Amino acid sequence: MIDIHSHILPGVDDGAQTIEESIAMAEAAVADGIDTIIATPHHKNGVYDNFKYNIKIQVAELNRTFQERGIELHVLPGQETRIYGEMVEGINQDEILMLNEHTSYMFVEFPSDSVPRYASQLFFDLQVAGVQPIIVHPERNKQLIEHPDQLYSFVKQGAFCQLTAASITGQFGKKIKKFSEQLIEANLAHLIASDAHNITSRGFCMTDAYAEIRKQYGLDMVYLLSENAEDVVAGNMLAAEPPEHIRKKKKLFGIFGS
Repeated sequence: MIDIHSHILPGVDDGAQTIEESIAMAEAAVADGIDTIIATPHHKNGVYDNFKYNIKIQVAELNRTFQERGIELHVLPGQETRIYGEMVEGINQDEILMLNEHTSYMFVEFPSDSVPRYASQLFFDLQVAGVQPIIVHPERNKQLIEHPDQLYSFVKQGAFCQLTAASITGQFGKKIKKFSEQLIEANLAHLIASDAHNITSRGFCMTDAYAEIRKQYGLDMVYLLSENAEDVVAGNMLAAEPPEHIRKKKKLFGIFGS
């Protein structure tokens, strides 16, 4: 299994803090059935800056450590970059790292409660520059939960979306689980990843998430999502059905259903 989103690099953000914690995360990942993982430390989020060159060095060191320990987990370089207006310039200046370095796929993170007004234009500019944006954990964004047509518009214009495994299993609460299901049903989810930060509160649960997806949507959806992860790593085109609008049903007094 491939996990395209993790915070397994030690001491660079709010994920693993020490090499021992990275090793513990690696062992947990292998136990969950993961053999390939992309390290995607936070970048430009107002707290952490992790630039392309440094990430590549740290990933190489982590792979050496895992090999020495006999841990069968291969780490690939990546980055979780918070959206900002000069992203295209950041790519041109070799600061931003594509997933697995040589692909055209790039993670874009929104603030947890909002979506910048320039996002649509930026996604267009990124695609003109040959970059395929993947919106990370949209199911946990307050504005997108309230206004899912915004996400529909982004996907319609060519962006992809990655859901968090723990959102699907309900670890972020019923509301986010329900919204995750709505995104899958509306073809607004293209990838599943752990976004693991540790082995306690923010672990992997990829196997459980895929089991939940299989139970609700069948093996075809499991194959689509897992093969898309493989295609991200390989730099191939992702499978995507035409997106649909999410229809929110209103309860009495106009209160949205959860």
